[in-house]
Amino acid sequence: MAVSKFPGFLWASLLLLIQPYPALESSRLGSDSAIVVNPPPLGICASAVTKYGYRCQELDVTTEDGYILSVQRIPAGRHGGGGGGHGRIRQPVLLQHGVVVDGMTWLLNSPEESLALILADKGFDVWIANTRGTSYSRRHVSLDPDKPEFWNWTWDEIAARDLPAVIAYIFQQTGQKIHYVGHSLGTLIALASFSEGKQIDKMKSAALLSPIAYLSHMTTALGVVAAKVFAGEITIVFGLAEFNPKGEEVSRFLKDLCADPTVDCYDLMSALTGKNCCLNASTVDAFLRSEPQSTSTKNLVHLAQPVRDGVLAKYDYGNPAFNVEHYGVPMPPIYNLSNIPKDFPLFMSYGGQDALSDPKDVVNLLDDLKLHDEGKLSVQYVKEYAHADFIMGVTAKDVVYDKVISFFQRNQ
Repeated sequence: MAVSKFPGFLWASLLLLIQPYPALESSRLGSDSAIVVNPPPLGICASAVTKYGYRCQELDVTTEDGYILSVQRIPAGRHGGGGGGHGRIRQPVLLQHGVVVDGMTWLLNSPEESLALILADKGFDVWIANTRGTSYSRRHVSLDPDKPEFWNWTWDEIAARDLPAVIAYIFQQTGQKIHYVGHSLGTLIALASFSEGKQIDKMKSAALLSPIAYLSHMTTALGVVAAKVFAGEITIVFGLAEFNPKGEEVSRFLKDLCADPTVDCYDLMSALTGKNCCLNASTVDAFLRSEPQSTSTKNLVHLAQPVRDGVLAKYDYGNPAFNVEHYGVPMPPIYNLSNIPKDFPLFMSYGGQDALSDPKDVVNLLDDLKLHDEGKLSVQYVKEYAHADFIMGVTAKDVVYDKVISFFQRNQ
């Protein structure tokens, strides 16, 4: 059964939920003073992995700035299978989700259709990241998630703190270089990090699905309206550090956006991500049980910058003096994607119907990589795919994932 009303990346995820939900209660746990908000009753392993016969570990990784991140490891295929063979070393693969979602997005379909489990069955050692602020990573060694200080970050910090911490942990545990799969924001933080020469020494290759770097050609009315609001720094209007799509304050804001006469909030999937071809009702139900997740309001302001400015840069503090204080220069530094090492293997897959990772913006990204070494950049264009098809589409295994696996195998 095809479903068109489905929340996708960023504004689609935020704007679907326009009904108020009860706020989560917080509690203090542990003698080490870590702060945690009560997570869902089951971890990701128990909710979506071990019930199918896979082994799965729940792990914690602490970032340099004190955020405690939840990480899942699926070390082998179903019932220990996956073609590993006795003594065979399994290549680690890290899966990085997008914004306002968490690692569950890699596990919403059946084992035969979910990338994390497909990779495990193909003999990879699979690791799933959950960025700061999401349900299982709503923890810090000293900061309280109910206080604004916990939410003082953007994707700059995810790229500079979360990603390195998880990669270093995997590298330490396995002693091997890592393949990477990112979707949406997961592609942006990888590109930003790679452009500064970071993490490359621990990476074998990267597969980027619905790559996000530029957003100048985003075509949806609702997305444009929302981006303008965020570009206007809604922290001032809201007074909110945490952007919780299930909270009452955000629900009121979303209703106001939907009141705009240019906006149609009745078909958000088509209106915001483009018309996804290959989602079904069970996927929607699974999504709504765990998503969307909180992020920082400051992060959404940062994500609106490339819509406004047309360039990919660090967070703009809105005042030259503040930027000088943080960066030593009056304008936020640019992420120069052409600095990504030209011999680093990259696979990119993008869709013709994607209204967020618009094909024109992906072409601009590919122009930054035009000097990449021959044979090191693989590009797939899927005419019928929109944004969410790449991570939750029931046809994604045959259309995209088999090509990702082949890419990894060529770059072992």
